[in-house]
Amino acid sequence: MVTADDFFFSGLNKAGNTSNPVGSKVTPVNVNQLAGLNTLGISLVRIDYAPYGLNPPHTHPRATEVLVVVQGLSSQNPGVITIANAVFGSNPSISSVVLTKAFQVNKNVIKHLQGQF
Repeated sequence: MVTADDFFFSGLNKAGNTSNPVGSKVTPVNVNQLAGLNTLGISLVRIDYAPYGLNPPHTHPRATEVLVVVQGLSSQNPGVITIANAVFGSNPSISSVVLTKAFQVNKNVIKHLQGQF
């Protein structure tokens, strides 16, 4: 039996806890939280960022993603971007501090990867 609760989620108005290694919190809303999304093939998230926080590089193999930035810088690189070149071979380069935090690896690993470009 379908009810009104199948189409309601009451969490996107609440800021997430960003006190973690990457400085961000993703609050997902998919069919597990909102049954009304079943069979629609869509979901959404709220991402909260601490100052200097980030959303680690990732992919969605069976989905697309649309982001709306309410406040802050969204991107300096619009368009299609090859991930490895953009992350490790950009000019100017992305700070190794940011990459170390994003990938949660030793700074020497980042320096080695940047050296490939």
